[in-house]
Amino acid sequence: MRDSAGVVICGAGIGGIAVAYFLANRFDVTDVILVDERPPLSLTSDKSTECYRNWWPGPGNAMVCMMNRSLDLLEELAESYHNCFHLNCRGYLYTTSDLGRICDLEGFGREAESLGAGKLRIHDQWKKNDYQPHSANGYKKALHGADLITDQALIRKHFPYLSEQIVAVMHVRRAGWLSAQQYGMLLLEEAKKRGLKLVRDQVTGVRLADGCVSAVLLASGKVIQTEVFVNAAGPLLAEVGAMLGVDLPVHHELHHKSSIEDTAGAVGRDAPLLIDIDRQFLTWQEEEREWLVREPDTAWLLEEMPSGAHLRPEGSASARTVLMLWDLHNEKVSPELPAPVDDFSAEVSLRGLTKMLPGMQTYHSRMPKPYIDSGYYTKTEENRPLAGKMGVPGAYLIGAMSGFGIMASAALGELTAAHIAGAPLPDYGPAFSLDRYQDPAYQALLADWGGTWQL
Repeated sequence: MRDSAGVVICGAGIGGIAVAYFLANRFDVTDVILVDERPPLSLTSDKSTECYRNWWPGPGNAMVCMMNRSLDLLEELAESYHNCFHLNCRGYLYTTSDLGRICDLEGFGREAESLGAGKLRIHDQWKKNDYQPHSANGYKKALHGADLITDQALIRKHFPYLSEQIVAVMHVRRAGWLSAQQYGMLLLEEAKKRGLKLVRDQVTGVRLADGCVSAVLLASGKVIQTEVFVNAAGPLLAEVGAMLGVDLPVHHELHHKSSIEDTAGAVGRDAPLLIDIDRQFLTWQEEEREWLVREPDTAWLLEEMPSGAHLRPEGSASARTVLMLWDLHNEKVSPELPAPVDDFSAEVSLRGLTKMLPGMQTYHSRMPKPYIDSGYYTKTEENRPLAGKMGVPGAYLIGAMSGFGIMASAALGELTAAHIAGAPLPDYGPAFSLDRYQDPAYQALLADWGGTWQL
C-alpha cells in the first residue's frame, strides 16, 4: 500500500508535534503525516516536570536567545488560547546554606545578565525594599532577570518554609511551569485543523533515491512517498538516524520523578521551583547507617551527594501534591522502553530536600505513598539540542532536548520548520545544527566545555 506526503515526521512527542504545528501555522506547509506507534506525548513528553526558564550558561548566548524566543512563543499561545495550558511565572529559586556560594550566585547572575536573560537585582540588608514578590498564577507583567537575596528577614518573609540555615537565594524570574499535556495537545489539534494526519504505526526504514529521501517504510507494510523526513524520535533518535546511515552524537540518561501528598504542608502552595545548589550528606539514623553500609548497592547513600535536589508544588492552591527530583546518577545508558522505575528514588529525593525544607523531616518515619515516573534525557555531550538538517538531502531532525524539551519545543520546532520551508533562520540557528561538530573551532570549544549546578 502506498501513500504520499509533503513531510513525514517520525515521533509524536513534543518535538515532532511542534514541528508539525509551525510547518502548518507559520509556513503554510500542511501536507504532513505524523507517525508514531504510541499515543501522542506518551513516551517521554509526559515524564516532564513541565518547567521552563531562560536562565542558561554560556559559552555564547545561543541558549538564552533560543529560550527567550521559545518563551515569547509560549506567551503568545497563552494569550491566544486564554492560557488553557496554565502558564505561570513563579520562577526558579536557587538556595544555599553556604556563605561561600553567594559569590558564585552573583557570578552566575552577572553571566546570565550579560547573555540576555535579564537584569540582576541584589537585595541585602541595605537594599531590600524593592524586591517584587512573584504571583502564583499567570504570566503577564512578570519580571525578567533575577533577584539575589541575602537579607535574612526578606528570605523569611517571602519563603517561610525554607530552612533558617539558608543564607541566600537567587530568584530567577522568567521561569515557571505549565501543563505540558495541554500545551502539546493544543499544538497537535491546531495542526490537525490545518491538515496534519496522525498515523499510528512504526517507522522501520527510510528509502533513498540518488542519495535523497524518497519514501518512509512502516511496520504495517505501508510505504509513504515523500521528499522530506523529520527524525523526532526522542530516545530513539540515534536508531532512526541509523536508518539513513547517520551517526548522531547523542547518549541517554535515566531520570526519575516522584510525587507525594504534602499532608503536613511542608511547602508553600505558592512556592516557585525550589532548588538546593549545595552538596550534602544525607541524614540517617544509626541503625539505618549500619544497614546501608552492608550492601554495595546502598553504601553510596552514605557518601557526599551532588547538588540539585529540587521540588515544586503541583496542582491548585487547594491541592497537596509536590513533585520531587534529584539527578543523582547521570551514567550513560541504553534506553529500555518502558523505562525502569527506581522505587527508592522518592525516599532519597525527599531526604535530600529536607536540608532546604525542614518540614519534610516529618515524612522520614512514615513517608506518604509516592508515585514514581521515569524517562530518558537524550543529550549531546555539551547538552545542547539538535535542530535542522540531518546530513542527508531531505532529512531533518529535532531532538537531544535533554530535560528541557517542553520549554524549548516552540523555538526548536519553529527552527526546524524554517529549515524545511527554506525560510530565513534566526541568528541562534547554527548553534543547534548537526554541522557544528564539523567546525574545528567548535571542537576546540568542546574540549574546555564546563558545567554548572544549573538544572
